[in-house]
Amino acid sequence: MTACAIEPAAANEENGDGGNGENAENGDEENGDGETSRTERVITEGGERPRTEYVVTEDGRAPRTGCVITVDGSYAARLARDGDSWFPERWTLDGPEPYAVPLPGNQPEEPGTEVQPMGDGRVLIRRFTDGRHTFSLLYPTGPRTGELPLGAVECPDQGTVLRLLPPAPGGEKAYALAVGPRSSAVWLVAGGAFGPEHLAQVPGRCSGGMWLDRAGRMLALDRETDGRTKAVVVDLERGGEVSPLLQIADGSDDRLLLADPDSGLLLISSDAPSPGRPRLGWGVLGSTLPVRFPECLRVPDCAVTPFAIQPGQVLVPESCGVALRVDGPMGSWVGVWRPAARQVQHLPAPEGWLAGAGLWTEGGELLLPYATADTPCGVARWAAASGHGALAGEAEGPGGTAGTGETGAGAGDVGPEGSEGGGGKVAGSPEPVPPVPPVPPVPPEPVVARPVPLQQAPLGNLVTK
Repeated sequence: MTACAIEPAAANEENGDGGNGENAENGDEENGDGETSRTERVITEGGERPRTEYVVTEDGRAPRTGCVITVDGSYAARLARDGDSWFPERWTLDGPEPYAVPLPGNQPEEPGTEVQPMGDGRVLIRRFTDGRHTFSLLYPTGPRTGELPLGAVECPDQGTVLRLLPPAPGGEKAYALAVGPRSSAVWLVAGGAFGPEHLAQVPGRCSGGMWLDRAGRMLALDRETDGRTKAVVVDLERGGEVSPLLQIADGSDDRLLLADPDSGLLLISSDAPSPGRPRLGWGVLGSTLPVRFPECLRVPDCAVTPFAIQPGQVLVPESCGVALRVDGPMGSWVGVWRPAARQVQHLPAPEGWLAGAGLWTEGGELLLPYATADTPCGVARWAAASGHGALAGEAEGPGGTAGTGETGAGAGDVGPEGSEGGGGKVAGSPEPVPPVPPVPPVPPEPVVARPVPLQQAPLGNLVTK
């Protein structure tokens, strides 16, 4: 695998008209031969019912996400569509009202093109051209689109698939994961000094990708070896040193779905409590308590996927709001849950929701981006009512229009989990204990706690069936 750096040059002025705000999602991933990869295929279910699109991966299927949002929630990016033409689009979310800026090039993009917003408002784009993955930064220059080429990565091994990892904390760097037949490589593709930079080689086929700290150093990946998948941690500042993270049982597949660096809350998928059937559970990085698999997170005939965790809840992971995408026979909607609660509140998704995309604020407000013919760039806001478990919602878009959404009880209810527990422990940060201690002085160098693996523990009767 080789990298090809491109010297920074004057920005290319690219023409193009902005399109409408139709709900668009990325298309099929292609491998070096231009064929649809077996690790990322799009399937559609539903017949005459509302349809749900999935990306099929080596470890099963995951719902397709409508757009990508920066960690701080300032910007979002997606591949939008105008008729049969695809083009990148950047959303600004941190102003008085959201607005979109189209970033079309000289020609339409391929549906498999990936985009990711950076912290400064530019948009990273990954294209597959002539057997190479090329990377550029796009930005608006008046009515046109400027483009800064960053370089390219070649994947000579047949069957290798390269994709962007989720946005890194800070918004200054972007990373990609190249998954080969026997090993996976982590690349720094934006924010480096000389184009794409190879950072780590991890034995085994990897998927997923979650950041465990605010420094962008500890990256969690789901690694498949010997027919089993276990989450591991890759230390990008120690030459890609790999250490285990999840080991619930010897014969279980344990994956990390979502992580919050502030509270240490982890959302986990594992078939340890019911072999052959993955269950959604939660644990805390650094806790000595077992992973729990609440019965309320099992929705009959539906796929439940966590996509956002409320940040800033230091030492109180049980109070973190978790947003869930629920895909069922009648389409997709939103679930809201907290580890301290005993039930999930189900909310109707806003019309045109970019399914699977959303962001929690520290104050407990859930932001859901959507696009319709009347509102090509809008954000629906759901906020937890003070002192209650109910959520109140309002939709926000260009023009400042707002409407009251439905409310319901239970999203913030606090109660014991009972016997809804599972096996294993997660470690890496201190066990949450009230009260909050005084804030220590800031050290000259950030100290990153090494995650300690979740060791095997007997499940026994700890899981409620």
